[in-house]
Amino acid sequence: MMSETALRDLNTLPSSDRKNESSSKGSFAKPFVESANENVDVSLVSTHVNGNQTGNAGPGIANSEVEYIDSENLIDVEDIDTSLKTLVAGLDSKDWVVVCEALNNVRRLSIFHKEAMLDILGDVIPLVVKSLKNPRSAVCKTAIMTAADIFSAYNDRMIDLLDPLLVQLLLKSSQDKRFVCEAAEKALVAMTTWVSPILLLPKLQPYLKNRNPRIRAKASMCFSRSVPRLGVEGIKEYGIDKLIQVAASQLSDQLPESREAARTLLLELQSVYEKSHDSAPATVSDSPEMDSWENFCQSKLSPLSAQAVLRVTNIAREGLVIGS
Repeated sequence: MMSETALRDLNTLPSSDRKNESSSKGSFAKPFVESANENVDVSLVSTHVNGNQTGNAGPGIANSEVEYIDSENLIDVEDIDTSLKTLVAGLDSKDWVVVCEALNNVRRLSIFHKEAMLDILGDVIPLVVKSLKNPRSAVCKTAIMTAADIFSAYNDRMIDLLDPLLVQLLLKSSQDKRFVCEAAEKALVAMTTWVSPILLLPKLQPYLKNRNPRIRAKASMCFSRSVPRLGVEGIKEYGIDKLIQVAASQLSDQLPESREAARTLLLELQSVYEKSHDSAPATVSDSPEMDSWENFCQSKLSPLSAQAVLRVTNIAREGLVIGS
């Protein structure tokens, strides 16, 4: 079940999320540096005042520079105990540079000392969520990168803390600010990669019916990526009939991303269904027509939905035949 806070967050997109920034054209794959007044993020690189370098300047200094650091380029913390003791206070700081540094320490601890941070993860994740809501893009994107590293490190162990992270990542991946959107999409890919689909799919399903079409689209893409990770037996156990109903409902969605995710999922389900029936032992009373994909769709869906599903899967099959 989604928390009330998650539902409340989902129903409102911040006005800042609807504005484009010229900084959105920066490369996400490489370390990225921008000035503080451009609202970008990560480790403090340097601060210059009147040509002189200083080590401690507040957020009001326009030339303060920060850097995005990819996970593979992060180095270990110098002192584990000190980092753990100061982590929560840093995440809750009113100084955005301190918050960014604390977020990067969460990333470092997740990568190099994940067991050491496990006991305080319940305190850390709500503060990461708080940073995801921060109107300053620098803090927001660093928090998104932090979420991706948390998924990678803790997998299913953070499933009970997932809801508030998930709703914010869906929101951020649905906004117009490109460089934040791309980071959120990457975090969602990490989520579907590292969190077990059997646990993740029930968390995603409510968002497939969200009133915001862009939220539905991002959730559909996550759902479609997660299902194949169940494997053939896992899909059969979860229920092909349940999954085909989910996919069919997305075929008529407003946005093409939702519809494409539904088509991808339907082709996966068709493949699993036909493989499972091809491998089943035949009996004299078996009727191939009764076990056909077409009959299965018609028995589980409304006539209109079944027609739409069969149109998608038949076109794909005809394309394979023509291409062979």
